[in-house]
Amino acid sequence: MIELLERPAVRRQVAPLSVSGYHALRDLGLVAVKTELLNGVIVEKMTKSPLHTFLAHRLYDRLAAELPAGYQLRKEDPLTLAASEPEPDIAIVFGDIERFRTRHPTTAELVVEVAVTSVGVDRAKAGIYAMAGVSVYWLVLAEEGAVEVYSGPGPQGYRHRETRGRGDTLETWYGTLIHLDEVFA
Repeated sequence: MIELLERPAVRRQVAPLSVSGYHALRDLGLVAVKTELLNGVIVEKMTKSPLHTFLAHRLYDRLAAELPAGYQLRKEDPLTLAASEPEPDIAIVFGDIERFRTRHPTTAELVVEVAVTSVGVDRAKAGIYAMAGVSVYWLVLAEEGAVEVYSGPGPQGYRHRETRGRGDTLETWYGTLIHLDEVFA
């Protein structure tokens, strides 16, 4: 089936699935649990390696340490966007948990994806996050010991992208400094 999608003529005729359609299929139990909707396509999520889990926990703990009031740190929870419902490894969203009792957040201040074997999919998510107004997107390249930092979201994608590695520091909008030597140690 997958090789069928490699053919441009077939790919042009594939009907995208809406977020509400994805929810309806999920509620009927027709969508596998380990999936996410990306630009109208159901994508199977990769199994997490020990390195993936280690890096995600290390970043989560560091981001949580100084999180400002009024924000919540979410781990592998959905964001409901226009044509997608990704489940980023980490997201910082505005609002308390009660705000999201009946719906998922529609944007975030920061999204972090840790990529061990999913670099291509996670790079493609940059455009999705930019269109949703996610202020900053960190793509953690686990094997390379580096982080791609995307900022300046807009309808055409992020305006800025830079790569930081060992010896460099990441900084949140609320002043938390994360030394990459410590993250990848």
